[in-house]
Amino acid sequence: MNAQHLADTLRGRLIVSCQAPPGDPMRDTATLVRFARAAAAGGGSAIRANEPEVVAAIVAAVDLPVIGLWKDGDTGVYITPTVRHSLAVAEAGAAVVAADATGRPRPDGSTFAELVNAVHAAGALVMADVATLAEGVTAAAQGADFVSTTLSGYVPGTSKQTGPDLALVTSLAAAISVPVVAEGRISSPEEAAEALARGAHSVVVGTAITAPTALTSRFVGALEKGPGPGHPVTG
Repeated sequence: MNAQHLADTLRGRLIVSCQAPPGDPMRDTATLVRFARAAAAGGGSAIRANEPEVVAAIVAAVDLPVIGLWKDGDTGVYITPTVRHSLAVAEAGAAVVAADATGRPRPDGSTFAELVNAVHAAGALVMADVATLAEGVTAAAQGADFVSTTLSGYVPGTSKQTGPDLALVTSLAAAISVPVVAEGRISSPEEAAEALARGAHSVVVGTAITAPTALTSRFVGALEKGPGPGHPVTG
């Protein structure tokens, strides 16, 4: 699938991230495949998935493009951090390889541009996960086929946020010609729709759809705080 065809497929559509963190009960390939099937049944247009084994299983199970990545570690550049990681994801069948495109050094000493060239040579496309406008502009100039706001608020030096970085979506959409994907802390259909209104080409939602552990924790936390003002306890 070429970049324009995939861009047309994803325009205005939802991409569902089917992932689970280490130690989570949902971190199981068969379970993540079921999440992907459910996302497809609900009308999702693509799946975002982590690790070659899971990518390959989802590619075999659903008739949707898969945006693959490989998280290795939890500090620094860990989303598809090296050319080796990116090629393994492409070989697993991902239509798009998502990779950290921030300005931080990569573990193998490669550049993001080298990763892009390697993935393109392998026949896949590249989604640049960025945290800032400057990084998105640079990634687009280096050949990224899509630019995503995935890392906004998660990289040292960027502001922590409780909701999606819609300002970054707006800025990127105005600054680059490649499709901008809104991702990160999108927790409601209304926020997803607002991201499109701000110029996003498509929207990735993960936790709000496929993370029952995190969702349960949010409810538990709210209940532990007790009733808010104007909601007296009676009995």
